Amino acid sequence: MTTLTFLLERSETPIGHMLLATDEAGRLRILDWLEYENDMRQLLRRQYPGMSVRLENTGQTSSAMQAVMRYFDGDLAAIDTIEVATGGTPFQREVWAALRTITHGSSLSYLGLAARIGRPTAVRAVGMANGANPVSIVVPCHRVIGSNATLTGYGGGLHRKRWLLEHEKALPGRQHDQQTELPGF
Repeated sequence: MTTLTFLLERSETPIGHMLLATDEAGRLRILDWLEYENDMRQLLRRQYPGMSVRLENTGQTSSAMQAVMRYFDGDLAAIDTIEVATGGTPFQREVWAALRTITHGSSLSYLGLAARIGRPTAVRAVGMANGANPVSIVVPCHRVIGSNATLTGYGGGLHRKRWLLEHEKALPGRQHDQQTELPGF
């Protein structure tokens, strides 16, 4: 069995104790929250079936962690260039790539995201892929909202989703440049 080793870092943020893991090439593999560490480990097993994933604590700060901390300090674009490598299905990876096209300060509905990948009838599947995103914040699943501008689902908790959208000045109902989306779900 192939073993993947990821370097695990921990850091306090304005919205809780964050866990971030990178591979030997420095690519971001997972970003989650301390209270979801067990779920994070299960997600890694699902993302890499047939492989053993080992998380090794490190005291060194990766460039990914530095960029995420700059994001929290107000440099919203700092996360845009973080290299990400994920497991998952081809469909999930397609959805996750589309999430990275939603710019900070913007939000998009699930239907809008489904239309963006050319699958307007796959709204529920897009929602499921969004929920399986292993690298929140950097692959900005928090920017996906309900068509009626409600904050729906977020693996890290709706309080974090609200904070992230407020941080980016993209909270629904506020004045911001919202990306064009289709009506519906």
